[in-house]
Amino acid sequence: MTTPLSTTTMYDTGFNDSDLTVSTNTTPTDVFYFYKTEQISFLCVLFIFIIVGNSMVILTITLTKNRRSRMNFFILNLAIADLSAGLVNVFTDMIWKTTIDWHAGLVGCKLVRYFMGVVTYASTYALVALSIDRLDAIARPLSFTGSHLRSRVLVGLSWASAMLFSLPMLIINETKIINGSCQCWIEFPQPWFWKLYITTIAIVLFFIPAVIIAVCYIIIVVIIWTKTTLQVSAPKGKHRYIKNGGHVYAAANNARFKDSATSSRGLIPKAKIKTIKMTLVIVLVFIICWSPYFVFDLVDVYLNVPRTQDMVAASTFIQSLAPLNSAANPIIYFGFNAKMCIGILKKGWKHNSPTSQSQLTSI
Repeated sequence: MTTPLSTTTMYDTGFNDSDLTVSTNTTPTDVFYFYKTEQISFLCVLFIFIIVGNSMVILTITLTKNRRSRMNFFILNLAIADLSAGLVNVFTDMIWKTTIDWHAGLVGCKLVRYFMGVVTYASTYALVALSIDRLDAIARPLSFTGSHLRSRVLVGLSWASAMLFSLPMLIINETKIINGSCQCWIEFPQPWFWKLYITTIAIVLFFIPAVIIAVCYIIIVVIIWTKTTLQVSAPKGKHRYIKNGGHVYAAANNARFKDSATSSRGLIPKAKIKTIKMTLVIVLVFIICWSPYFVFDLVDVYLNVPRTQDMVAASTFIQSLAPLNSAANPIIYFGFNAKMCIGILKKGWKHNSPTSQSQLTSI
């Protein structure tokens, strides 16, 4: 049985010690120092992007007039989770790869690993909560408006689930001396334990959230499609007809239909469509960043791929994709709200909010 080395990962989420096992031709010390300079440099750049980007999102939402809107509430929760991932996961990994040895002791090993798991789960489940909320906004616009109870419940459940699912980290992580180097370590007696462990993590952290998010957006697309209005031209003086979800409504030529979520005809406001587009992009980036991570881990643990230096290099690159998700989310947010964010950041220190607000902040 090969020996798992968690410290060889480019980005340590606290779960994954089996993804970089070492072949008989590679000593643990060799792997500890493999691309050390490149890894630390990458982590430093990543750390700066995560901290600065998510801090700016939190600041922008805090200075926004409609900061208590449900959409802003969920974006703020996502930014806090991503910021925590940077402070706990990336910063710890930077220190660990610099010192090589683990200096925090057994209690520190268990606690640090636990909190690494919590912030990783929380970042993922924040996206699940956001997707469910967007579905609620589209499917039940009348009951959605003005109610914040469901949003608090969703966010509370996401963090509670993250804390619950991370509890095994307090049990399975131990400190161990490896070639004279103290490491925070996960070690199972049989290879099938690793298969069960990695499979469980992949299902709970990636596949189940991805399925829930996919179902939410499939339903959202169906609802938007059925609620799309079609205005049919009619001769002057006659009525015009509005088709919506299989029902036809008559209206005078001079009638104007307000683009409102509370409309009896179920019209979808443009601002709400904008939030759907933004969250969809965030979700797609999440899948792009995390899918190589888990696919590689599952292939590695089930096929028992020999751990050569080339494989370590490939794994180093693949593992580096996961934390990009926490760095990309602020970029996506600012990309969809550039004018609003610039205005708020310019005027925020003098006023509580800019004169004009983006429609996005009120949904």
